[in-house]
Amino acid sequence: MDPIDAQKLCQLAQAVLKLEAQAITDLVPRVDAAFVVAADYLLKCRGRVIVLGMGKSGHIGGKIAATLASTGTPAFFVHPGEASHGDMGMITAEDVVLALSNSGETDELTLLVPVLRRLGVPLIALTGNPQSTLAEAANVHINVGVAQEACPLGLAPTSSTTAALAMGDALAVALLEARGFTQEDFARSHPGGALGRRLLLKIADLMHQGERMPWVNADTPLTDALMEITRKGLGLTAVLDAASRVLGVFTDGDLRRALDQGLQVMTAPVSSLMTSHCKTINPDTLAADALRIMQENKINALLVVDRDHALVGVLNMHDLLKARVM
Repeated sequence: MDPIDAQKLCQLAQAVLKLEAQAITDLVPRVDAAFVVAADYLLKCRGRVIVLGMGKSGHIGGKIAATLASTGTPAFFVHPGEASHGDMGMITAEDVVLALSNSGETDELTLLVPVLRRLGVPLIALTGNPQSTLAEAANVHINVGVAQEACPLGLAPTSSTTAALAMGDALAVALLEARGFTQEDFARSHPGGALGRRLLLKIADLMHQGERMPWVNADTPLTDALMEITRKGLGLTAVLDAASRVLGVFTDGDLRRALDQGLQVMTAPVSSLMTSHCKTINPDTLAADALRIMQENKINALLVVDRDHALVGVLNMHDLLKARVM
């Protein structure tokens, strides 16, 4: 076997990227009236978007279906071969079918056209041949044809699959905007991901509350306040008035500062050593916002208060770490 020619490999790879980039650029003028009609069908769909495709087009179709579903357009992929053997039962009259075929002549797809017509299901075709059987049978056709495949043999689907994928993304994002789809909507369809945790988890879901909250009264001796910090294990205690409203917070940092100043700390009430006007937060605040506040103020915990400034919880950095908000 000949040794690898690094320069030639890089040149071939660069040529592939240039060809595929050009294939996508060539799609821009094709976002036209047909694209708008297709988007309108998808927006008005009362059922699901059914994506069909064979071979490499099927793999692209699966990704397009997943992108649509995660951006507010309910969709799933159906294998055309399986559809001919029972899976047509997945398709209802309220659905819209999005079919992918570079040639537009894929037998497994053209075989389904009469069945879709009888169901009255709108058919959107993405093909590379506007004169193909599938294109002419469709309610609307979007041309995703390419000048050439990036494969030097002109055989392996490369530029054509990239073009189809990009047009699918264009449809999904256009629909996302048209629906007014928000970050919070996206997070709800991705609850297990980092984005979902950042946009869905609230402080109320993570905070220590009830008996787990460290707190003392303003006139509590320092020794008792230190015992409360030790018992609750959060490195601080809230200092409250008689109505459970937060007056301040006492931390091990406050103790070190008092000792550095030579104060007679053991006989002092905790209120004389606490940090007044401490940072507090509402329980309905996103955990990601709590993280930002902690980082900006270089603190490791926050007292959680209600509208009356009464203590309802305590949140520390370890809680955010465990929830993988960071």
